[in-house]
Amino acid sequence: MLTIISASGWPIWPLLLISMMGLAIILERIWFLRKSKLAPVKDLEQALTYLRKIHVGQSLQSADLELLGQSSPLGNILSQGLAAFMSKAGQNQCLELMRDTASPVMLRLSQYLSTLATIATIAPLIGLFGTVLGMIEIFSAQGANGSPQQLAQGISMALYNTAFGLLIAIPAIAGWRYLRNLADARVHDFNDATRVLLKNMFPQ
Repeated sequence: MLTIISASGWPIWPLLLISMMGLAIILERIWFLRKSKLAPVKDLEQALTYLRKIHVGQSLQSADLELLGQSSPLGNILSQGLAAFMSKAGQNQCLELMRDTASPVMLRLSQYLSTLATIATIAPLIGLFGTVLGMIEIFSAQGANGSPQQLAQGISMALYNTAFGLLIAIPAIAGWRYLRNLADARVHDFNDATRVLLKNMFPQ
């Protein structure tokens, strides 16, 4: 591996750097975007249980809503809606409050994804730059003072950098698409849970 890195020339170092950045982003986003962390089903079920108590006139402690709000981002959104409903807010007010609570979470869902897309874009370009440098080495080796060693070095630089650039870009693009779908799925979970809670708060 060290032989390949040394044969690839200095352009391999920025490629290695952005590859580590891309891997770190993919692993962090997969961990962050878990459904069990952001929108567990149990929090919607708990919110509906609290709502049924409110409908039958049972008292709901503020500690109950606080516990639900601390459970997950979805729990926090639903607890805000329940608190507004208990204070006799209308449907639009409850919806607006839950949207305001969800807004910062929605922004965090797409965090770092633009960086990952940038890595997928620039990795082949950096590889191409290394390829151009390798071609320069090859043409230099064709001169009067050229040597077979210089020719081999140029070929290695050209091929390795192209390969590394593509090797980084392909998983980065696939990772970006997968994470984008995960983020969209969590948005869908938030919207569905909010819709279910509102439908039970204000049945038609």
